[in-house]
Amino acid sequence: MKYYIIAGERSGDLHASNLIKQIRRQDPNAEIRGWGGEMMQEAGMDLVRHYQEMAFMGFAEVFKSLRKILGFLKECKADIRAWQPDVVILVDYAGFNMRIAKFAKKQNLKVFYYISPKIWAWNQGRVHKIKKVVDRMFVIMPFEEDFYGRFDYKVDYVGNPVSDSVSDHVASTDFRAKNKLYNNKPIIAILPGSRKQEIENMLDVMLSVLPSFRDYQFVVAGVSNFSKSYYEQYNKDPNIKIIYDQTYDLLAHSKAALVTSGTATLETALFKVPQVVCYKTSAISYFIGKMVIKVPYISLVNLIADKPVVTELIQDDFTPKKIVAELKQVLFDKYFLKKQLEGYDLVRKKIGDFRTAERAAELMVSYLSEKERV
Repeated sequence: MKYYIIAGERSGDLHASNLIKQIRRQDPNAEIRGWGGEMMQEAGMDLVRHYQEMAFMGFAEVFKSLRKILGFLKECKADIRAWQPDVVILVDYAGFNMRIAKFAKKQNLKVFYYISPKIWAWNQGRVHKIKKVVDRMFVIMPFEEDFYGRFDYKVDYVGNPVSDSVSDHVASTDFRAKNKLYNNKPIIAILPGSRKQEIENMLDVMLSVLPSFRDYQFVVAGVSNFSKSYYEQYNKDPNIKIIYDQTYDLLAHSKAALVTSGTATLETALFKVPQVVCYKTSAISYFIGKMVIKVPYISLVNLIADKPVVTELIQDDFTPKKIVAELKQVLFDKYFLKKQLEGYDLVRKKIGDFRTAERAAELMVSYLSEKERV
């Protein structure tokens, strides 16, 4: 069968690449085309356009880039219409993918959604649109099954791909040596995000607290999408080290972490690294977000646990003074640390033990085979 897959950011590229590998195991003759990144391409997808060209973050930023986004939508629709896949598989990236879902449905194409849009966070009424344009939804948050159930929409919970990735990771034993890190200083991991806007909003402030932690070494998780010179502009101290594409090894060797809100907060929790969650966006985007977001937390850790497990320093709370105070708490307050690690155990239990990409691929191929038989 022919599969058209769309992912619009780095984490989607990773999860979609694992899904592609499993689809190919289930359907060895599969033809796969789509939008995403090099990981999807390496897994065997014919790459039409790279997600880096579509990485817009925040309400204001999206508005400013509207003409470019509309051009991408037009191009994507034309490519789908010309290729005529058996199914369009959408991976997260709701603003773009929901428009593609509506288009694909009008073309009488099958639409699967892997990793649900976060409609439970804001504008929950969008679930009615999803019911109309998405044939099958494959969710990765344990609470999403109940959420969709309230709207009489049956979805498939397939576990969380982050849990699989962390469980499968074998930590490098020579991580410190090959990255020229000190053996006698514990590591504080800095995870500033993988989007340019995130890095520019977060990294300077995160690194500004280093003078309060001279007994530690700060290691930034860089991504090779950006040049070394781009990151080096933030490196103003010999105790700061920037490494590239080694986030899991970094977490496996870290004493604590400062983490930009997103998938990385869950990854950090599953590695059992004490963390402080940070987030800052433009004033306009934050103002709009405050009006529309309906959930009490922004980090996946707290959302899954359904209680405050990690501290969230958001917008005006994201200051050097508060970062220092919270980082000292996770490093030195044994009671606070114990409660946070117990919260991590709860998160792991709620996620469950699944092989997420394998389970999702099995279900997808099965549902498509049922269509073929009909």
